[in-house]
Amino acid sequence: MNSLYKKIVTVLGMLILSVTAFAQDKCERVEMAEGLYQSGKIYVVVTVLSIIFTGIVGYLIMLDRKISKLEKEIKNK
Repeated sequence: MNSLYKKIVTVLGMLILSVTAFAQDKCERVEMAEGLYQSGKIYVVVTVLSIIFTGIVGYLIMLDRKISKLEKEIKNK
């Protein structure tokens, strides 16, 4: 019964969050984004963000491999 209660609360929470997300759709457009888009600098922003994201993902993959290697070494002892 406790699990059912948690599921119901989670679904209701998600519904409330989705309603607030749609409420923000009626706002005016962001001026900074419009300016970046018109001058073509938005592509620079997207490129920098994707480089940062790729670096973080690469670091996490490398860290996961190192941790897996250490776990294997500990398990074999």
